[in-house]
Amino acid sequence: MRKFASMIAAGAFAINALTGTAFAADNPMVGGAAMYANKNIVQNAMNSKDHTTLVAAVKAAGLVDTLSGKGPFTVFAPTNEAFAALPPGTVDTLLKPENKAKLTKILTCHVVAADVMSDAIGKMIAKDGGSHMVKTVGGCMLKAMMKGNKITLTDETGGVATVTIANVKQSNGVIHVIDKVLLPAS
Repeated sequence: MRKFASMIAAGAFAINALTGTAFAADNPMVGGAAMYANKNIVQNAMNSKDHTTLVAAVKAAGLVDTLSGKGPFTVFAPTNEAFAALPPGTVDTLLKPENKAKLTKILTCHVVAADVMSDAIGKMIAKDGGSHMVKTVGGCMLKAMMKGNKITLTDETGGVATVTIANVKQSNGVIHVIDKVLLPAS
């Protein structure tokens, strides 16, 4: 009987391992880590070595529960390099408790309340004659355009981010990795 129970447990473990691998196989690697479609945005972002600053900012802004929630969300996720390109001291200043409202505004300008894959964004851009305005959860307006086969997003200050890794499926939406932090007009 013990041998049979051990075989069942081993089989269940193998099925779980294969299922996890299958979920990751559909997604690109991000920051050296597999991204699993059965995990939420925060769970996956925490595994990416390229998004440690973003994760710290999400925690400081109190957005972990929101971005772990049902969604759906599309998150344009700036890399650590994107945050490092901000003026010196900006990230440290934003992470201070007294700047939580400003940090929250910046972060929510990277989130859309929908699950939008890159092909759908491309179709909206084409339908609108070369650019498509995207309203974010934070109330920012981003201008989506195509540059070659890459999607670009222009923020309210004129800064342009390029989607470097698209269509990273999550249980509560999708992440598109970007190379610049998007900023609101004020």
